Amino acid sequence: MGRFRVSRQHVSRLLRELVDEDLLDAHGTTSNRRFTLKFQKHQQEIPVTVPEDRVWRDFAAPILKDAVKPKASAILQYGISEMVNNVIDHSGADIYNLEICINPALVAVHIWDQGVGIFEKLRDHFELDDAEHAALELSKGKLTTDPEHHTGEGIFFTSRMMDEFLIASDQVDLVTEQRGRGWVATAEETRPGTYIRMRLDPETSRSARKVWDMFTLGADDPSFSVTHVPVGLVGIGEENLISRSQAKRLMARMEDFQRVLLDFQGVRAIGQAFADEVFRVWASAHPDVGIVVRGTNTQVNRMIERAKAKRAADHANT
Repeated sequence: MGRFRVSRQHVSRLLRELVDEDLLDAHGTTSNRRFTLKFQKHQQEIPVTVPEDRVWRDFAAPILKDAVKPKASAILQYGISEMVNNVIDHSGADIYNLEICINPALVAVHIWDQGVGIFEKLRDHFELDDAEHAALELSKGKLTTDPEHHTGEGIFFTSRMMDEFLIASDQVDLVTEQRGRGWVATAEETRPGTYIRMRLDPETSRSARKVWDMFTLGADDPSFSVTHVPVGLVGIGEENLISRSQAKRLMARMEDFQRVLLDFQGVRAIGQAFADEVFRVWASAHPDVGIVVRGTNTQVNRMIERAKAKRAADHANT
């Protein structure tokens, strides 16, 4: 009423029309009445024998054709194709479910299977400590159990293209959002297989090309050479980041990149040994890899600068 300078009766009439047109859901009565945008839901059970390009062309594309702008369509084609291909090649399931939910403000895509859970498969293949460790490695990119046929880039880039991306398996939910919190791993109930949820504004201004370019060193080197790592995933639960073993877990495989962005969002403090291992020991052993930090507070910055100063002193004395 305030925004459009119209009467309560006029608003009520418009809301009734939107409910009648099946665009809004109404909940409650009288003063407690609330309205939410209604989703159009499309679900299909799909055999893994159907190639991912046909899944997009025959099922997803016709649903999304008039519902999203071109940039959103390109992102959704990439994300759906990559996630479906992962199910086909890695899950061991015979079938999976793909659901697309649309309203004027949001597209939500859900994919789930009853096969081998992604974190369990990564943990077993790479001999990792637990599902949380697998989630951390997955967030770095360039991780695949089949390097001859996959680059390990699909989940990394899909998660950065979407407004929200969640992958859940075993007892871990790994979720990231463009606005608000970054990567968070939360322990939930044990579930078989893998569940993926992707959410995107149908009118997003973000482009797939812009996201790809964020993780390269420029036009002269278009390869995937920059990674973004959520440091908070190293700690399990409320575990503090204090030890060298935690730092080694964080920096594992970072030599595969030319630049590493360490995101300290949500990390309140780090210990001296943790900082020293990352910013002196590891950095000295890999001088060709640039380390960039963001999301640090005063305490974290102090420990990082202390480790960098010690590294500089070591170099001055050699």
